[in-house]
Amino acid sequence: MGDVTPASLAPILLVLGDEELLATRAVTEAVERARSVDAQVDVREYQAAVLTVGEIAEMLSPSLFGGRRLLILRSGQDARKDLVAALLAYAKNPDPEVQLLVLHLGGAKGKAFADGLRSAGATVVPAAKLKGHRERVAFVRDEIRRAGGKCTDDAAEALIAAVGNDLRELAAACSQLIADTDGRISADTVSRYYRGRVEVTGFTVADATMVGDVPGALEALRWALHVGVDPVPIADALADGVRTVARVASAGRGNAYQLASSLGMPAWKIERAQRQGRGWTPEGLVRAMQVAAECNAAVKGGSDDRAYALERAVFSVAAARQGSSR
Repeated sequence: MGDVTPASLAPILLVLGDEELLATRAVTEAVERARSVDAQVDVREYQAAVLTVGEIAEMLSPSLFGGRRLLILRSGQDARKDLVAALLAYAKNPDPEVQLLVLHLGGAKGKAFADGLRSAGATVVPAAKLKGHRERVAFVRDEIRRAGGKCTDDAAEALIAAVGNDLRELAAACSQLIADTDGRISADTVSRYYRGRVEVTGFTVADATMVGDVPGALEALRWALHVGVDPVPIADALADGVRTVARVASAGRGNAYQLASSLGMPAWKIERAQRQGRGWTPEGLVRAMQVAAECNAAVKGGSDDRAYALERAVFSVAAARQGSSR
């Protein structure tokens, strides 16, 4: 955290964005920094929608007893006009003993409030959802670095493929990897760590199915269900596997690194799809996509026997591939 002094605490913090993990982390870090300056700091939280101008005047006025205060205003986009006016007036001349932290989703609603705080000199902490694959790779690498480890791009991409795009799950996976390894994370580390842990991902099932390894796919599927994996991510992984092979196949032959930018996929995923695509015809892939869609509908639509729906999909996708190779 470095040396934190009263002067280094921003009087107004604007946490802008709709990614809950990043917003929560920004609040936690602000509280930790304030407490490192004054262990007895008075931390108070308010909801913008129900806060009145009278209450805001009281909470921002100099305390009779002195001491630092950290005021956290949640859902700033819901603040009424009179409250916004009072806060923007305060922001022009904030109390040095008070730190005001406003959380705002960053959309069109309440935009004037966010813009006004920014114009008044608020320190903006970005907390928007990560949109692109590269941003998620950077997030994983930063998480590993924060925990004192090192991580390659390939390792970050392998972890995203195994765990998915949810930031909370990725952050938890990074912490677990750091705790269970020497901190130097490579793609091989991720592969070794998740091998045999079918409960984490349905991609093992999908990979075996796409190359026609029915016994391997069924073994992985039954183990996943045995240890309590929800069938939904398994069905999603199967659909993603079929979709990825179909997209890569339709792009024609080419170097994986050249195709990566046009397809918006990491090169290693394209190389894997190219390997899995051998023996498939366009007609077979169309049939496999229909099977994956039917499986998704059955699993997510509350089929009486979701395990059977998944097993049937494994057999049907493999059959579509065999039909392709005839």
